[in-house]
Amino acid sequence: MARVRLVVVHYSEDDPKKCTARKMHRFEQAELMTNFHQVPRNAILLSPFSKKSLSAEDTIAVRRYGLVAVDCSWKTAESAFGVLEAKNPSRALPFLVAVNPVNYGKPFQLTTLEAFAAALYIIGNVEQAIELVQLYKWAPHFLVLNREPLEAYRQAETSAEVVAAMREFLP
Repeated sequence: MARVRLVVVHYSEDDPKKCTARKMHRFEQAELMTNFHQVPRNAILLSPFSKKSLSAEDTIAVRRYGLVAVDCSWKTAESAFGVLEAKNPSRALPFLVAVNPVNYGKPFQLTTLEAFAAALYIIGNVEQAIELVQLYKWAPHFLVLNREPLEAYRQAETSAEVVAAMREFLP
C-alpha cells in the first residue's frame, strides 16, 4: 500500500522538545511547512472544526493528495484552520483518547502524531500508522488503548457511519 503524504503547517507556538510534528519531520515521516500557501490543494485537512468526520469515503483523496495537520496554539486555531479550510476539504477525527504524556486519558487532546496515526488507521493504512507511532515509546499505546474505536471507524464506510460508531464509545 502506498504511503500517505503527511503535511504539517507549523506555527512554532509550542515547546520544541515536546513537538511531535518536529520529530516526525526529523525522521522523514512528515513535511513541515510554515506557510499555508504551500499546502497541497485537495489534501484532507484534519480539523476539530469540521462538520464531517474522516471515513473510508476519504481514502482515495487522502492517498492521492495527502493529509494535513495544523500545529498551533488553541488561541490561534480557529483563524489558522479557517484559512486552510477555504482551499482544502476538512474532516474531524472521531472520539479517541490521548496517550501523550501531557494529555494522557483526555478525549480529543491528541498530538499531531496521534492525529495522523488515527487518520491513517481509519483510512486503512494501518502499517503506516504502526510505523509512525514507533517514534515515541508512549505512542504505540495510543493504538492499543483506542483499538476498538479505531477498528469500528475503519470498518465504517461513510462519515455518518463513523459518527454512529462513535456514539458507542462516548462516555
